[in-house]
Amino acid sequence: MNKGDLIDAIAKECDCSKAMAGDALNATLNTITKCLKKGEKVTLIGFGTFSTNHRPARSGRNPLTGKTIQIKAKNVAKFKPGKALADAVN
Repeated sequence: MNKGDLIDAIAKECDCSKAMAGDALNATLNTITKCLKKGEKVTLIGFGTFSTNHRPARSGRNPLTGKTIQIKAKNVAKFKPGKALADAVN
């Protein structure tokens, strides 16, 4: 399923237009992104928790040349599924 398919499914589920469903999905994703950029957690009870994790700088190895390289520190997004979602999938 891609974003367009998800918008179609949302529109059908809530009996609204695709434009409204697309706006709602975009607003939700933008809000989650803004919160993660601020370092906040976003918890959707029963679905899961979005959070960030800091990865410190480290040294790695270029697989092509075998030369040691420095990998910059960065923040990465994490998702931990909630119990209801994990149970539904299993």
